[in-house]
Amino acid sequence: MIIVCKDCGQKNRIPAAKTDKQGKCGKCEASIRATGSPHAVSDEALGALIAHSPLPVLIDFWAEWCGPCRMVAPQLEQLAASRDDVVVVKLNTERYPQVAAREGVRGIPMFALYKDGKRQATTSGYQTAQALEAALGI
Repeated sequence: MIIVCKDCGQKNRIPAAKTDKQGKCGKCEASIRATGSPHAVSDEALGALIAHSPLPVLIDFWAEWCGPCRMVAPQLEQLAASRDDVVVVKLNTERYPQVAAREGVRGIPMFALYKDGKRQATTSGYQTAQALEAALGI
């Protein structure tokens, strides 16, 4: 997974098996974590993350043109900031339509929770952070 340092903007690669660990930016040595804020992922990174993350993975399937996706973004930020026991990632369905098809995305925003490599729950549409937690059982 690639995490962008909030201090200097450097892209840092975090192995999926270490998403529960805190690391340092390779450029400025600021602390970085896979938890705390939603991160954009690619098709390849998503597969590895689902398969190897020691933490549950919450995926937000979204698109830039989608109004409800933009409306739920602050709720997702709030959820990610309040939970260090879940990795929150965003997958752009316009950029990776094959993943959206494989995952059965019929409408966006759609949220899927994976634990130990298996899908545990799915919900869709605009929801508050608390409603997302309740709907997904986290």
